[in-house]
This record gives sequence, structure tokens and C-alpha cells, in this order.
Amino acid sequence: MSDHPYRDLPQRNFWKRAVGDRHIADLADLWVPIALERSDRIATAGSCFAQHIGRQLSARGAAFMDCETAPEVFVSEEEARRFGFGVYSCRYGNIYTSRQLIQLFEECFGRRSPADGVWERNGRFFDALRPSVDPVGQDSAETVARLRERHLAAVRRMFETLDLFVFTLGLTETWESRADGTAYPSAPGAIAGRYDPQAHVFRNLRYPEIMADLTAFIAGLKQVNPGARVLFTVSPVPLVATASEDHVLPATLYSKSVLRAVAGDLAADHEHVGYFPSYEIVAGHPSRAMFFDPDLRNVNLFGVQSVMRQFFVGDLAKQFPEPGRAVADEDGEMICDEEALDRE
Repeated sequence: MSDHPYRDLPQRNFWKRAVGDRHIADLADLWVPIALERSDRIATAGSCFAQHIGRQLSARGAAFMDCETAPEVFVSEEEARRFGFGVYSCRYGNIYTSRQLIQLFEECFGRRSPADGVWERNGRFFDALRPSVDPVGQDSAETVARLRERHLAAVRRMFETLDLFVFTLGLTETWESRADGTAYPSAPGAIAGRYDPQAHVFRNLRYPEIMADLTAFIAGLKQVNPGARVLFTVSPVPLVATASEDHVLPATLYSKSVLRAVAGDLAADHEHVGYFPSYEIVAGHPSRAMFFDPDLRNVNLFGVQSVMRQFFVGDLAKQFPEPGRAVADEDGEMICDEEALDRE
């Protein structure tokens, strides 16, 4: 047989040997693990699925950053989580889109100020850019603004001091303010505020927009923290609902495909940017949907554990061994702004 450029490639490069002839639990070499030391300060943000990564890192002894710790007034960790504490490295709630991320970064460094940053509901006031972190709201818009300044200072410290930023991309769809393009984590009126078609507009971000957002974020982070690295993942969790004209199934596949393409290109273009295939492990057809709950949306514990087993391989497994007990979903309910779109 004639020689060809595929002849000497490793088994992981061939579908039959790497996937077709293996059980999903036996897949290996799905990524080249990043180099991490136990002293590296790791911050997480993004869609709901990012919460699993943060929990695992913390349970395995990583230097997981918690820049806004819960005050002692809370009687339990679970109650504190309901108010946004301990969910991510800062109390910013879900950051579903690239637009939210770059706007948060610019705001905490004084480069932008949202025109419509406070929402009202039943006489209580909420931070429109993180409405889920305060279930009861505040007594005035001024209080919300003061708390946001404190929050932005914590986010700024996080970006300036982290060693690795793990960001899980979740959505392309977002709602924006018509006044200045501020992107919200949830539709106006779903958690707080009131939807006004004259003030709010739906946007489904496309590849060039997402690429521009994340490229600007990477450059900005490098400027304020030259040693920082970024690890992108894509959430395997489908959309709760779509505001596009498409059926929710193709809308979900569009969103995830675009996010995956952008993340892959950024990892290929920047030495300090990596990509971990959590989306492919859970949502790829070799899993036969076994990693989802019966609703085919929420990822079950087996799925989460399978993703984490693939994450912690090689030197990462040595640096961060498994904890003495499984880190289960019962350790804290997922906090997901998106769920408000389909509540009865």
C-alpha cells in the first residue's frame, strides 16, 4: 500500500479506534491538559455548567478563588448560595454570553457604565446585570448602585490576580438595552424589571461578534494581568427557550456550534488560551444521551462525573486527586437565571 499522511497518526485521531470500538466510559486522550500547580489561583465564570467545574476544583484542593465571601448572617452555605455567594469566584451570577463578559470587564475597569442597570419589581430594586443574586431586592436604586460598586471592585481584584480564568460559554441569544447595548443575563421581566419593546431588543450573537468580544477580553485581561491564562469550555446544556424564529432544537445546535467554533479558534490562535471539550463529552452522539436527565436538558451526576474524569487526567490528576467523597449535585442546587424563562 502507498504511504499517506494518516498512516502514522496516533489512535486518538481515528474514529473507529478512538470512539467506535470503545464504550463512552473508556474514551481517552480527549484533550491535552493544561499545566497547573496547586498554588495557581483559579477563577470560574459563565453559564450554569461552570458551577460543576468550580466545585470540583475546590474539592480537589485547587486554589479556587472566592473574592466575595458570604457574610456570617447566613445560617447555611445553601442559603448563601441562594444570594449568589460561593456559586462562582465573584457574585456576578450567570454570565451566559461573550457580550456580558466583555461588558463586565470594561465596567469593572471604568470603561463603561450601563444606562439601564437597575430594575424594579413590586417596589424592590435589583441589579439588572445580576438579578438572581438578590432574591428579595433592595430598598432603593441607590443601594443597588452602591452594592454594585463593591462587587465591581471584587471582580477587578479577581482579574488582576488570577492565574487561570475558566469561562463556560452558554448562549448566543441575549436581550439588550436599546439605549447603549447593555446585555442582560435574563430577559427583562423574567426575574425582575419589566419588558418594554421600546427599551429592549433581542439579539442572537453571530460568530464575528462573539469572536470580537472574546478577543477584546483576552487582550484586556493580558493588559491588566500579563501572566493570566484562559480556559474556555462550552456548556452542553440546551436552551430553556429561544426567542429566535427557529425551533428550540436547531436554535440550540446553532448556539453551541458557533460557541464551539469561536472557542476552538481562540485556543488555536493564542498560546495562553485553551479549550476543554465538556460539550462534546456530554452532547456528542457517542454518549447516546445517557448523560442527561429524562428531560434531555439537565446533565445528570454520571455526566458531570464523566466530564470531570476527562478533565483531571495526566499531571492534573496527580496535582488534584479525587476528594474522599463524590462531589454531587446535592452539594448545592444549580443557580440558573435561564430557568426563569419557563416557570409556570
